[in-house]
Amino acid sequence: MLITQRILPSLSFNVGTAGSKIFSGPADEEFGYTIKQASNHEGKWLLVSAPWSGFSQNRKGDVYKCQVSGSRNSCDKLNLQDSVSMPDVKNVNDDMCLGLTLTRMPMCGPLWGQRCGDQIFYPGICAKMNSLFQPQAAFSPAIQSCGGPMDIVIVLDGSNSIYPWAPINEFLRKLIPSLDIGPRNTQVSVIQYGVNPKFELKLNQYKTKDEVMTAASKIIQVYGTSTNTFRAIKFARLVHESNGGRPGAAKVMVVVTDGESHDVALRENVLADCEKQGITRFGIALLGYYTRNNINTDNLIEEIKSIASVPKEKYFFNVSEEAALSTIAGTLGSRIFNIEGTGKGGNNFEMEMSQVGFSAHYSSTEGVTILGAPGAYAWSGTVVHQKGSKADVLPFSAFERTLQDKNHSSLLGYSVTTLSDGSTEYFVAGAPRSNHSGQVIVYTVIGKNQTAIIDSERGKQIGSYFGSVLCPLDVDRDSVTDLLLVGAPMYMSDEKREEGRVYLFSVTKGILNEQGFLSGPPSTEDARFGMAISAVPDLDLDGYNDVVVGAPLEDKGKGVIYIYNGENKGRKLTCFNTNLCFRAVFRPKNPVGPIGKSNEH
Repeated sequence: MLITQRILPSLSFNVGTAGSKIFSGPADEEFGYTIKQASNHEGKWLLVSAPWSGFSQNRKGDVYKCQVSGSRNSCDKLNLQDSVSMPDVKNVNDDMCLGLTLTRMPMCGPLWGQRCGDQIFYPGICAKMNSLFQPQAAFSPAIQSCGGPMDIVIVLDGSNSIYPWAPINEFLRKLIPSLDIGPRNTQVSVIQYGVNPKFELKLNQYKTKDEVMTAASKIIQVYGTSTNTFRAIKFARLVHESNGGRPGAAKVMVVVTDGESHDVALRENVLADCEKQGITRFGIALLGYYTRNNINTDNLIEEIKSIASVPKEKYFFNVSEEAALSTIAGTLGSRIFNIEGTGKGGNNFEMEMSQVGFSAHYSSTEGVTILGAPGAYAWSGTVVHQKGSKADVLPFSAFERTLQDKNHSSLLGYSVTTLSDGSTEYFVAGAPRSNHSGQVIVYTVIGKNQTAIIDSERGKQIGSYFGSVLCPLDVDRDSVTDLLLVGAPMYMSDEKREEGRVYLFSVTKGILNEQGFLSGPPSTEDARFGMAISAVPDLDLDGYNDVVVGAPLEDKGKGVIYIYNGENKGRKLTCFNTNLCFRAVFRPKNPVGPIGKSNEH
């Protein structure tokens, strides 16, 4: 196929299509979202991602292998979704979009989830593939610890007025499954009382959830003519202190009773000791005996509220009768989990929603995989440097001054890459929503979790998504980065058309100097020019590398790619200073295959 650049009447070059292959896949899987070349002893391959594979039930995502060197025109799905997972956690693979990022080293599913109690976090997951395209051990640098250790003591009123007893057992059977029980996680003790308290289960007696469930289901009512609630609370407090309680574990007490205590004189001192010990207390009032006997419940409710921690609306429950107790088990379990389940109080998100692997770049010079985490720190974003099994998550403070992200919406890490001056490698991260206009940050790592900001460039238009795409280019092939191309695919023209734009920066020791921009033809609308940018080998055989820019929504969504040629005048792209280049353009004309034609502007 002949592609003509009409810079000079006779200037032309060929992009060979003889013997070309067309690989197709399901459109609803986003087949072709990312493509990588690979080779092994069986030949040459294309790895093609399909991050929505499994749609519409879920979007687990997958990768296809397509053999270039053979005679087949079909691709084989690798079925990687279930093998990319983390051990010893509750994996949530649905909708993880595996293959959304596909590089030479890792493939990632940035929406991989991890269940902690009734919450799901999205730290993201990545895995490398061997030469046979089998996934190696997965890694998730931002994987969450589902809270620290927690010691829970459940204090049950077993006095004569509790009737019937079966709902108490049912309450335990519904509550216990919501707890993360295990030697390193949650331990549960059950104390029953009437006149005197007694152990039903001790904190360190059972190691698994099933063992605790079995023991709890066998608890029999002790009965008693008195309700000595505060004596039982004191007994439970001592359990936390010296009877199986673990230093450093969160301390939780759940008190279930249906009557005013006969030892209320102990209340002030007992509750003060609980406060000193840091015990979080839930108070549950059973109103069944009072309502059955037409007794006013105000005093009972007031007493149980005094037992509960503050705020009372979070730690106090009341139910109309014993049979209704199991209806609050789910809510109670969720609130217990949230005491230490997130470790952040539910509001101060750090890496829980980080989506590590949304972007990725492998630095062969440093042997480091750079992973973008745009959801980190409440969507301010950050970058993770992964080397072998070691991951360095750059803290919020590493970019705080440069981002000046008051609204926590920069999405730093949406794109990542590296630049080189021949002796030093610089890391680059894009933050397309920084200050609403986008930003690109160049930095180096000077110590564990410490960065030195070399340069920063901001976008010129709000909403343009400047920095969402990064492409370094070594024009003259001397292993030194000459240009950094930065996509702003949502850039609006003066006519308020979303055309897109690509900015070009020369690079000197990590310092960026704007040199102009590239854009699509003025008549296009919603083209998203610059949504994909790739450096390509020398297409016109003049000794200088070239660049391809994608405009995936141009031509009514059919998409167009533009080819720009490198040249030897200051290591530039042809005519980019004035943006009046003549571009070689591929336009897909029909579903069968691409057809190229010249395009003059």
